[in-house]
Amino acid sequence: MRGIRIDEPDVLERVNAGDPDAFGALFDLHHDRVFRQAIRLTASIHDAEDVTAVVFLEAWRRRDAMRVVNGSVIGWLLVMTNFVFRNYARSSRRYRDGLRQLPPPEHAPDHSDAVDDRIDRDARRAALRTALATLPRRDQDILTLCVLEELSTAEAADALGVAPGTVKSRLSRAKSRLAALLDDQAALQTNGGAR
Repeated sequence: MRGIRIDEPDVLERVNAGDPDAFGALFDLHHDRVFRQAIRLTASIHDAEDVTAVVFLEAWRRRDAMRVVNGSVIGWLLVMTNFVFRNYARSSRRYRDGLRQLPPPEHAPDHSDAVDDRIDRDARRAALRTALATLPRRDQDILTLCVLEELSTAEAADALGVAPGTVKSRLSRAKSRLAALLDDQAALQTNGGAR
């Protein structure tokens, strides 16, 4: 809004009537100055952003209390920035004081065994996923239906359009191939890890 002069008393009248666009114009006009004041007061950009947001929230909530001085509401907004910062600093101090009064945390149990087990399970899942992906599509289908989804032989036969006896023989061969692939992967990992 630089270079463009707005009639702030007129805009404030529209703001008081509940016009959000007029409030947006005031926000655009004064945001940078309010933020600069907040950054001077706070320890971080994040805190300054929080203070600035609360200032404009309060400006909207208390819009009927905003005053124009020398044709602008910036004075009111900067005083509100100081007020919001003092409240922010007080509540932050109370929060830190409250944390100091808490007892120190108790010794946490060692979760390394549970983490090791989970990693091992994840490694087995990854090996199974890899082995399944290398199987022919027919083996993947039969294992998905009969082993993973636990369909009966008859249900799998219907789904695949084959005889139940074919499902049984395919399932047996697919399980054998899968077991062999998993054994090969385990042997590779053992030999690779022994270097």
